[in-house]
Amino acid sequence: MKRTLIFAGLALGAFAASYAVTQFANAPPTGPPGMVWVPGGEFTMGSDHPGAPNVERPAHRVRVDGFWMDEHEVTNAEFRRFVEATGYVTTAEKPPKDGVAPGSLVFMPPPGPVPLDDPKQWWKWVPGATWQHPEGPGSNLDGRDEHPVVQVSWDDAVAYAKWAGKRLPTEAEWEFAARGGLTGKKFTWGDDPPAEDSKLANIWQGDFPHHNTKLDGYDRTAPVKSYPPNAYGLYDMAGNVWEWCSDWYRPDSYTQRPSAAVNPPGPPAAWDPREPNSIKRVTRGGSFLCHVTYCESYRPGARRGTDFDTGMSHIGFRCVRPASPDR
Repeated sequence: MKRTLIFAGLALGAFAASYAVTQFANAPPTGPPGMVWVPGGEFTMGSDHPGAPNVERPAHRVRVDGFWMDEHEVTNAEFRRFVEATGYVTTAEKPPKDGVAPGSLVFMPPPGPVPLDDPKQWWKWVPGATWQHPEGPGSNLDGRDEHPVVQVSWDDAVAYAKWAGKRLPTEAEWEFAARGGLTGKKFTWGDDPPAEDSKLANIWQGDFPHHNTKLDGYDRTAPVKSYPPNAYGLYDMAGNVWEWCSDWYRPDSYTQRPSAAVNPPGPPAAWDPREPNSIKRVTRGGSFLCHVTYCESYRPGARRGTDFDTGMSHIGFRCVRPASPDR
C-alpha cells in the first residue's frame, strides 16, 4: 500500500501538470495573479460511498460554470496586507455582545485518550486568540507567513474577499474544484486511503486527539503548497484547514435540491436540528485534525456546518472570481 500511494502521488503530480495545460488552453486569455482556471462542467456532487454520512446524501448531478480560484488558501501574509490596507478588525478581536472577553476556539490536545464524542476535551475558548495570535496570547506568526490564516469568521472571510475583488466559493464550486476532474473518487487523489506516512495532505497521524506523530511533517497548519496539487493546480483541497463557503448550512440541503441543478447557491437559510439556535455556514475540505478514526473529512464530498461568527484554529478560506461578472 505504501509503495502504491507514493507512486500515486508522483503520478498525480505528473497528471496535474499535463492536465493543467489542457485546461488553461480553454481558459479566458488572462487571469488574476495567484488564481487558476477551473473549467465548468457537470459532476456528481455528494457521496453514496458506504459509511458516508447522511449530510452528503444523496449523490446528485450538478453543473457549474467556469471560474477562477485561488490556487491555495489565503495566507497570513495576504490577510495582513488586507488588514494593513483597511484597518479591518476581525470578529475574534471584537468583544462579544454577552460581555465575554474577545477570543476564539483553540485546539489543545488532551494528555491522553478521551471519548471522541466530546469535543470539549480538545477545544478551549481562549481569550486573546486571534488571527495574529492563533493559539492565544504568547503565540505569534513568526515563520508562518505562508501558512493559511486561521481564527477568521465567515464575516472576516467575506470582508477579505470583497477587498480583493473576489467572493467565497459556493459549496458546489468548491467540491467541483476539489475533485479536479476525477470522477466518482473517494479522495482528491483517487480511491486509496492515505497511509500514515503518504504525505498526500496535512491530516492527523497517530492517535486522535492526544498523540500526533507528525509523519506528514507538521503538527498544526502547514505552509500552503506543501503537498501535491490536484489536476486543476489547486493545493490543499484536502486537509490543512477547513474552508468557508458562501452557502448557508442545512444537513438536508441535497434532499431539497432539484435534479440537475445549475450553479446552485445553497439553501435560503441555515438550519441544523442538532443545534437549532446556531446560524451556520458550510465549511469544506477537512483539516490537520482529521483522522479516519474521528473525522475523515478530507474527502471532497465531506461537508459540515460551522457557526458563521466563530473563529477556530483549523478554519481558513480561499476565494473565487467567476468569469462572468453577474455571478
